[in-house]
Amino acid sequence: MVRLIEMDPSKTNPKVDAFLRRTEQWRDEFERLREIILGCGLSEELKWGQPCYTSGGRNIVLIHGFKDYCAVLFIKGALLNDSNRLLIQQTPNVQSARQIRFTHSGEIVQLRPALEAYIHEAVEVEKAGSRVVRKTTAEFSVPDEFREKLEAFAELSTAFYALTPGRQRGYLLYFGSAKQSKTRQARIDKSLPLILEGKGLDD
Repeated sequence: MVRLIEMDPSKTNPKVDAFLRRTEQWRDEFERLREIILGCGLSEELKWGQPCYTSGGRNIVLIHGFKDYCAVLFIKGALLNDSNRLLIQQTPNVQSARQIRFTHSGEIVQLRPALEAYIHEAVEVEKAGSRVVRKTTAEFSVPDEFREKLEAFAELSTAFYALTPGRQRGYLLYFGSAKQSKTRQARIDKSLPLILEGKGLDD
């Protein structure tokens, strides 16, 4: 049984306490990461179902777990110096966030000084009001299968480009993430009614 790390209850959030009690995989790692992050002066919340840590009301890092690793996710990690080359971009389409991944608690202990330095830098980046320069919708690749549809059907082209940039990017990422042409085509065909109705993928 994993022993919970004792911390000042005035710094911990009861919702995160409950989250950790329900957690089986990565529980010890989460506890160690929590201790480090709270020690850097951040406030603890539960957002998107995960422990999230803020400074001045702004999201700085969150903790999350996957099958093969757990991670600290820096919300604006792309702006960090990354002098230790620890930051990982989850997919090519992730523009701002970056992870530091761990597979066991020993790695967390070893990397604690570096992790603390990254957290403090992330706080300073947020205080400075720095922003990640995101790709515009025009810079996203349009899959050939979808481009053919847009060129063939003026009504579809009009409807697609009338969508908000965020909805356009959502469709382009959804279509483009499929590895096979037949899968891309199936996704496009399924999405056509939504596009023509002026809706996004999640509407």
